[in-house]
Amino acid sequence: MADGSSYAVRFDVDYQGQMDRLTTFFRLIWAIPIAIVLGLLTNAGSGYHYVDETGKAMQSSGGGIAAGLFLATVLMLVFRQKYPRWWFDFGVELARFSARVSAYIFLLTDRYPSTDEAQSVHLDADFPDAAQLNRWLPLVKWLLAIPHYIVLAFLSIAVLVVTIIAWFAILFTGSYPRGLFDFTVGVGRWWSRVWAYAFLLVTDVYPPFSLR
Repeated sequence: MADGSSYAVRFDVDYQGQMDRLTTFFRLIWAIPIAIVLGLLTNAGSGYHYVDETGKAMQSSGGGIAAGLFLATVLMLVFRQKYPRWWFDFGVELARFSARVSAYIFLLTDRYPSTDEAQSVHLDADFPDAAQLNRWLPLVKWLLAIPHYIVLAFLSIAVLVVTIIAWFAILFTGSYPRGLFDFTVGVGRWWSRVWAYAFLLVTDVYPPFSLR
């Protein structure tokens, strides 16, 4: 089992000593525009229209870009043992953008999320050698990761509580308590490893149960 520092995906956020009280107070409001942009990207193509035999327009829902990319990667690995580099790059860049938006919403940074610059949020992933990956594991990795989903569900609730505490702490002291900051980043690090294993499909190494 790999530890956090040697895993195929690594996530971190630079600690910011002093935080802006004003942007913190209105954070959820000011995050709306960039959250809409992220939603449009991740949900684009999530539905399509067609006309039935009576001429009536119908709509069917799909999984969006992220789900489509995941399913396409599964098929490519199973049948061709190939991972197109541009698929990998797109998935990683979309995840980086999502991580910046999340870091901003959860008060880990004051910097408004950029659509292309890393800023203070770092997400790095190793491009896999598809020939070295087990070609059948992509079919069940999402299932094997269920224990992580359960633990992370509880940890995510804890993150919401920590964020509320941090919101008050920033308003009164101007800083995010370092221990709470490290916990929130640790949960994000854990989520990123599960994502890399079960959905980005870049490694066969089972994610460690660790915040490090």
